[in-house]
Amino acid sequence: MKVLVLVLGLALVLTVCVARSPYQAVLQHSRIRGRMQGQNVCAMQQIKGADKKYFTNCKQWYHRKICGKPTVITYECCPGYERIAGEKGCPAALPLVNIYNTLGVVGASTTQMYSERAKLKEEIEGPGSFTFFAPSNEAWAALPTEILDALVSNVNIELLNALHYHMVNRRLTSEELKHGSTFASMYQDFDVHIHHYPNGIVTVNCARLIKTDQHATNGIVHVVDRVITAISNNVNTLIDVDDDLETLRTAMAAAGLTAMLENEGQYTVFAPTNEAFEKIPQETLTRILGDPIALRDLLNYHILKTIQCAESIVTGTPMETLQGTTLEVGCDGDQMTLNGKAVITKKDQLGTNGVVHYINELLIPDSAKVLLELAEGSSVATATKLFVEAGLSPQLTGSEALTLLAPLDDAFKGSVTMNPSMRLLMTNHILKEQLSSKALYHGQELETLGGLKLRVFVYRNNLCIENACIAAHDKTGRYATLFTVDKVLTPPMGTVMDVLKADDRFSVLVGAIQTAGMTELLNQQGALTFFAPTNAAFSAMSPPERNKLMRNRQELSALLRYHLGDGMLVSGGVSSHTRQKPLQGERLELGVRNYTVYVNRVPVVDADLMATNGVVHAVNSIIKPLPPKVEREQADGPAAPLRTAASSRADSKGFRNDDLFQKVVRSRSSRTMNKSQ
Repeated sequence: MKVLVLVLGLALVLTVCVARSPYQAVLQHSRIRGRMQGQNVCAMQQIKGADKKYFTNCKQWYHRKICGKPTVITYECCPGYERIAGEKGCPAALPLVNIYNTLGVVGASTTQMYSERAKLKEEIEGPGSFTFFAPSNEAWAALPTEILDALVSNVNIELLNALHYHMVNRRLTSEELKHGSTFASMYQDFDVHIHHYPNGIVTVNCARLIKTDQHATNGIVHVVDRVITAISNNVNTLIDVDDDLETLRTAMAAAGLTAMLENEGQYTVFAPTNEAFEKIPQETLTRILGDPIALRDLLNYHILKTIQCAESIVTGTPMETLQGTTLEVGCDGDQMTLNGKAVITKKDQLGTNGVVHYINELLIPDSAKVLLELAEGSSVATATKLFVEAGLSPQLTGSEALTLLAPLDDAFKGSVTMNPSMRLLMTNHILKEQLSSKALYHGQELETLGGLKLRVFVYRNNLCIENACIAAHDKTGRYATLFTVDKVLTPPMGTVMDVLKADDRFSVLVGAIQTAGMTELLNQQGALTFFAPTNAAFSAMSPPERNKLMRNRQELSALLRYHLGDGMLVSGGVSSHTRQKPLQGERLELGVRNYTVYVNRVPVVDADLMATNGVVHAVNSIIKPLPPKVEREQADGPAAPLRTAASSRADSKGFRNDDLFQKVVRSRSSRTMNKSQ
């Protein structure tokens, strides 16, 4: 029986916990944080240098920041309780008095004074069951003088109407203030609009409830941080009547969005002012305004699917737009921010179906941009400059379906000058179709504007096109897509044998290959990875050992085949504990340490010499099988970003890897321990 009671009791507790509103959950957390100070004490977080206070949720408590500003912890009586002199905590429940008297003890004495002046005192002292959203003393003080004067100069009408708009003719606790709900006020039944956010903040007409659930004998008082005004217009009407939004109004009509903003809904519109439109280049604006698809994407990028009042934001949060991507909506002190920038000039213009915040910068989504605009917004300034110098601006600004492979700035080292070979190289960084990296597959061939065929390699830790691996998310524009890659592309030039013959470092190796009868193998079609010993590797052998090897064709062939991996493995595909099967022998153990690729603990000194039938990685030592114990200990620490000594053939011409790619590889490769490629 006791077990049954315990189970039922636990179930009841869980049900209550699940049913709690976000505000009640945060209040409970504040109670827990304040319990060491005594019963019914709540911990509050106050922004340093400001009078704003918040009940503390778990995240705020540990970060000790609100809107990016440090906070101090204060302890106050929880709603409905007060202190008793000489006793710890807040043991006494506040005596219930009528609403008029409650206003005087909850920080709303100015509202109490105006209630008396407007002849409202008798009503809120008498019988009834009211909810009063009472502006705090600071809220009245913050009203512009001309507005306050207009209210109090005609107390029997305007002030009474204003106060009645703050009242609902029924008792509403915080639990009943549901997100998106409306309640008829006592001023001509005009609705007040409630928003109850997941972080525990509750607003009425975007005014934050700063003291909630202050019970009275004839109702309940919620203290709010501003004086609210009646709302009768929808969002479209708010935009329609403001001359500062004339360009936006014209654009909305052209995109066919006017009707949507007239309908019922819950929208947040970040409304660009005329000034915001004037800031962008005229040719860009003309192009977007003349393109219905781009224009609709641009405008939808300024609209959220939910109402976000400024007071609901205490930290940065990604929020989905009607365009389908996200905006980072945050705050910096008292300023509301978008994508980390304080571009909002006017907040909380509330309509019946949403809220409008004015912004002084136009937000252009990737989907409305041409390739050049995508590149200008990425860390590929050097590549962008080279594309333009190579005469490729028509492709970067046109409507052709293309994919741009743009190396990061750090992929270039030193000055790079434009010449015919560089022009051709940049042309081969543009693919002839618009692609998504998610649709690429291993072995796929992609054609460039220069007429080359590039291969796709899919590894556990990376997705590469030839030697260049994708280092950031795609940017999909209006007509074309931008792939940010970690290296300058090295197009394949001849077979593996051709690559070796063209490089003086491999002259001894070329002779050894011919002696071993492997020339045809390295010329035929296939996919090989050759860890190619340089002349220095052979010179490191003793003369008797080297001479003996060169005279024994079978032994020489076995050694060279152990240096040949079956399948294409560019440096970007190597992570900690990568294994590759050689043409002869059990396996090759690869890893990365200090930006260098190692094979059986031999460093690769020059990686990614691309060939039509494979890839060559230069090593300065002959590779030998590892002892069993060493094989088990082959992990060279966490897989660091790839960085060979000379990096690649492109590096010798002034190209190198980049820090961003290193971070990408480090994070991805840590998840591929003990997995063979």
